[in-house]
Amino acid sequence: MSPQEYCQQKAAKSGSSFYYSFLFLPPQRRLAITALYAFCREVDDVVDECTDTAIARTTLNWWRNEVNNMLAGTPAHPVTQALAPHVETFNIKGEHLHAVINGMEMDLDQTRYLDFIALERYCWHVASAVGIMSASIFGCTNPRTLEYAEKLGLAFQLTNIIRDVGEDARRGRIYLPINECQTYNVPASELLNAKHSERFEALMRFQVERAQTYYDAAFALLPAEDKRAQRPGLIMAAIYHSLLNEIADDGFHVLQHRLSLTPIRKLWLAWKTWVRN
Repeated sequence: MSPQEYCQQKAAKSGSSFYYSFLFLPPQRRLAITALYAFCREVDDVVDECTDTAIARTTLNWWRNEVNNMLAGTPAHPVTQALAPHVETFNIKGEHLHAVINGMEMDLDQTRYLDFIALERYCWHVASAVGIMSASIFGCTNPRTLEYAEKLGLAFQLTNIIRDVGEDARRGRIYLPINECQTYNVPASELLNAKHSERFEALMRFQVERAQTYYDAAFALLPAEDKRAQRPGLIMAAIYHSLLNEIADDGFHVLQHRLSLTPIRKLWLAWKTWVRN
């Protein structure tokens, strides 16, 4: 199996909304973004699948060294071997790759966030840094496009947090800021025990409205000259925004189950967004 085939399998297997946005890209950009996505999956899996924190930290440190080796021209892993040819072409920066690893390590250090400022810092590492690298791969001629990508990454991660409240709680993780839970009188025990209430609905409505402001801020920043190149990000936004609406329409019942769009609907949204932009 070639490094490119390894990354393709990693991306396709996830069934992520991101995968659908790759389908319409030219070959070189598609190979680059698939390799980047596979990298993110690899480091994310370290935290999600490793039950021993010490081993997880050791593995993340291995990935830090592997990123440095790739930048020095000696990648060893199939993912970094696939990503290496695109680093210079698409201006993929080591600091952003390291930021993603650091964000994953934050999940080993804490399971709660006091306020949104702390949560936003986490979201920047695990999502905005990825957004900036992705925008560079898609095609960027105006610096504002990277600002757009940064905001859009935050919007995506906030949507993930809203969708995964119940699933994360079952893992002992609560990303909803503590002070906001207190404001809406939703104690951690209710989240951990999947207790739905009107108070929880009000809390989630606030989370959805804030996520929406990040989508709006991102779209306002996207320069017209880069809009066509950034269609993959707009595809992801269409899918994620539809998911956000589904969650609200479903009454925020995210504690009991994880809502997702069907592959057919994702593909339809992807095609519709691509031809409209």
